[in-house]
Amino acid sequence: MKILLIEDDIFFQKFYSVKLKEQNIEMDVASDGEEGLSKMKQFAPDLVLLDLIMPKLDGFSVLKARLMDPNLIKIPVIVFSTLGQEQDVQNARKLGATDYVNKSFFDFGTMMAKINALMKVH
Repeated sequence: MKILLIEDDIFFQKFYSVKLKEQNIEMDVASDGEEGLSKMKQFAPDLVLLDLIMPKLDGFSVLKARLMDPNLIKIPVIVFSTLGQEQDVQNARKLGATDYVNKSFFDFGTMMAKINALMKVH
């Protein structure tokens, strides 16, 4: 399984890269939305973990761009953000996000359960 983490926070990049690699998951990281879209095309991940608040292109813009690309729209996206208000969650889902995890109240076991459940469906 290949996962792309699109996240500008260095701590989260390192923590999740290490934890997911421990689960034998091939990882790549992008630090902003522009780099994320580029790496989605190059790396062809099975799943994207997407932050919403980032420089250059935010997560909502990445989701919008993904909708316009027939190859990228096939890649499931779990939004992984501190934006946890219902409106943000609904906006992300309307733009094609498969699931949503609030990283403020997060534990790694919950994320792995969501990843595993999603990968069984796809």
